[in-house]
Amino acid sequence: MSELNKIALKIILSGKGILAADESTGTMTKRLDAVNVKSNEDNRLNFRNTLFTSESMRTCIGGVILYDETIRQSFGSKTIPEIISDSGALPGIKVDTGAKVLAGSTYEKITEGLDGLRERLKEYYKLGARFTKWRGVYTISDKFPSKLSIYSNAHALARYAALVQECDMVPIVEPEVLMDGNHSAKVCYEKTSEVIKKCFEELILNKVDLTGVILKPNMILDGNSATSKVSNDQIAKLTLKCLEESVPKEVPGVAFLSGGQSEIEATENLNLINKANKTKFIMTYSYGRALQQSALKYWSKDIEDTTGTQKVFNHRAKMCSLAAQGKWSKDLEIQS
Repeated sequence: MSELNKIALKIILSGKGILAADESTGTMTKRLDAVNVKSNEDNRLNFRNTLFTSESMRTCIGGVILYDETIRQSFGSKTIPEIISDSGALPGIKVDTGAKVLAGSTYEKITEGLDGLRERLKEYYKLGARFTKWRGVYTISDKFPSKLSIYSNAHALARYAALVQECDMVPIVEPEVLMDGNHSAKVCYEKTSEVIKKCFEELILNKVDLTGVILKPNMILDGNSATSKVSNDQIAKLTLKCLEESVPKEVPGVAFLSGGQSEIEATENLNLINKANKTKFIMTYSYGRALQQSALKYWSKDIEDTTGTQKVFNHRAKMCSLAAQGKWSKDLEIQS
């Protein structure tokens, strides 16, 4: 077992998943504005530290993806990476610099951030990061995703992953096929399969150690404006079929993004995926809003109520952890 494989498994084993707390300052400002809390450095830090010091960090969270601002911050006498490490979880860092217009296909995006990445990775390792994340985004329509988009983003993800492993960290590879649109789950399955297969083709070409990679894909869903929707059981079936056909067996695990699903939807679908999972892949979560949203709403009413906010977050994290083991049920959602 390689050191990279050990790191990957530490993040996703035993019902643990990933807390995606890597919102950019702009995105976090929108979320705080939505709950009428002023977005400043102190408030962003206070909310995140409330989550990072919750009891569920020890039992349900294997890794936390941070943003550049947060990985450099301290709370009291400890740095944020130290606080996360003290809980038993591993600090991670988002390293892409965002999706920009793809030259040659102006309605699609290419993720940037490769320039100077090797040097940034060395700095992040010194700051405490042990894994990283890079997100590619793909749109579904009659014409998209184009071959150009699929190839360009796969190539960037592979070059990123190779550099990350060179710096002794585990890359999370996130090819997100967006749920925006009126497409069917069948089309989502076809496009997601094509995207993931190309990603691994490029990863292999770039000599990436697949045992030290975590895949962060979307689930197979109908478009959010589709007129008819498949059942949750069908979502699980199609998602598993896609991954079984597209992901090499060396990959230790899959940490799904929530991609606009509600907290309950993301939990229920993950649970059904795990109940039906006959593969050797660990299937867990890498959720942002689907882990944080209820806690953020509660916290916004009284930002000094750390205990109450942590109780809400602990419940959501526990539900996700149970879903990652196929042990969740709706009855468990009732909080005392």
